[in-house]
Amino acid sequence: MRVNRIVKQSQKWPFMIALALMLNIQFAVGQVQSRSTYPAPVIIPSSESWDGNDGSWSSFVFQIGTPPQTVKLLPSTASYETWAIDPQGCQPGDLPNCHTLRGELYNYNASSTWDPNLSNVTTDIYPLELETALGYTGKGRYGFDDITLGYIGSGGLTLKNQSIATIATKSFFMGLLGLTPRSDNFTSFNDPLPSFMQSLQNQSKIPSLSWGYTAGNQYRLQKVLGSLVLGGYDSSRFVKNNLSFSFDLDNGLAIGLEAITTGTGQALLPAPIEAISLDSTLPYIYLPTEACTQFETAFNLTWNDTVQLYLLTDAQHSALETQNPSITFRLGTSPNTVDITLPYAAFDLNASWPLVSTTTPYFPLRRAVNNTYVLGRTFFQEAYVITDYETGTFSVSQCQWDNPLTQNIITILPPNATNSTSPATTVHKLPTGAIAGISLGGAAIILVVILLFYLCHFRPRRERQRAAELEAKPPAHQETTLKPEMADTSVASPVVYEAEGTKIPIPVEIDDGERPIYELPAREAAASEINSVNEPREIIERRNHVFSKAEKQVLSPVSALSSKQMFSPVSAFTP
Repeated sequence: MRVNRIVKQSQKWPFMIALALMLNIQFAVGQVQSRSTYPAPVIIPSSESWDGNDGSWSSFVFQIGTPPQTVKLLPSTASYETWAIDPQGCQPGDLPNCHTLRGELYNYNASSTWDPNLSNVTTDIYPLELETALGYTGKGRYGFDDITLGYIGSGGLTLKNQSIATIATKSFFMGLLGLTPRSDNFTSFNDPLPSFMQSLQNQSKIPSLSWGYTAGNQYRLQKVLGSLVLGGYDSSRFVKNNLSFSFDLDNGLAIGLEAITTGTGQALLPAPIEAISLDSTLPYIYLPTEACTQFETAFNLTWNDTVQLYLLTDAQHSALETQNPSITFRLGTSPNTVDITLPYAAFDLNASWPLVSTTTPYFPLRRAVNNTYVLGRTFFQEAYVITDYETGTFSVSQCQWDNPLTQNIITILPPNATNSTSPATTVHKLPTGAIAGISLGGAAIILVVILLFYLCHFRPRRERQRAAELEAKPPAHQETTLKPEMADTSVASPVVYEAEGTKIPIPVEIDDGERPIYELPAREAAASEINSVNEPREIIERRNHVFSKAEKQVLSPVSALSSKQMFSPVSAFTP
């Protein structure tokens, strides 16, 4: 019996060792896979239509709310918010097709998943904080709702409970998709709400906080739609250069502008600009007044102070079409510069209602406000911009116009993964160390299986055979016959077989000394974010609701806050 017990115990430890080895190997392989597997970039679907009142722009399509409402938005490289047009954005006196011109309306009242942002309890109306340095103002109704990419039924991914603003102001005629991964903050209590980009990364929908964008245009290859890739870029859309520029969230995509010249070599920029922003929110190019004067002379432009645009007469427009000048922007700082050339067709835009009463051609140049210089959406028609917020770098490249344009999506991986990128449509290439680790892991698993087979089959059988032999052939000094139990002499065998003891354990007295009593600490009330002893329950419930709607996930190092810090009600916005 004792021999059998030893045999059985000896059979247990191989299983334990083998199981531990298997778990360690699986964990190691799993760790390699988790570090090496990243989601593919997200391609934002084009609406395949051209929208806007300051030109014809390739828009992108989204669904908002439940049931879904289709809206068309334009990318904003400067914004971190998502805007859609409020029903108040089209009034009874507006054009009958106002809703179509503005990319369709989003009626929050018709959505069962809409929740107003009542961070300040009394209102969901907050000021818009975009392009304020250029003199733009407005208000938006902020709340939370679901956002889905693409048209209804296209199967695009959905992000729930995203921060959204509905706007009525016509200063921003179309809704916007902010591409900046900054967080929005509606109070001073450090409760940031992640942007659309940040939410995509938090939910592992994109491989990195990065994007590639070009606006597209109507004058190349019988119209070329815009391209927007989140977490990567389309290498088929630009001529590669080896330059990259550093930036930070506070200053945006700012870059030096060394020169502006015409195709004939005429200089249009009197002095270099240290920093000009690449901002697709608006179509305009904002330059110093002296540079605007040079443009006026070169192209016979006239400033219309009433509408604040360079409107063109039919004669001026025809002359420019005949002249067909090209304009080159030299970006960067010598010797690290890149040239982006725009044909006149890129500047040949039309202004329409409500900027002007009738559609009129105009030149998208504006005089800078507060020394704020901008290369707007016009520039993005011929430029492809790639931005990586995790490395704090971006690049600007000249668009290329191969016919056909065969899409080639490249993944931008996070900096701690690898410096290389791979096509999103293929399996991501693993690092050499990861491949070696998986190979060694596979080999180790095979060895463990062989070891298990040996330990669990051959060795136990041999031990059982040995145990049987020992039982069948006892030692020579041990007698096999026992004397009767009642005999007055002892058993010949030296081996003593004892019945289990029946001893009663000695009682142990309980210590009569006093013992300390340990109490659980009382649950303290949650700290109030407002310096008030008697905080209204409505505020607490609303704040808790907002925190439940916002994602409580750790933001990336790139998470500068923008605080609206509203402490008093804001009146409802008006168109």
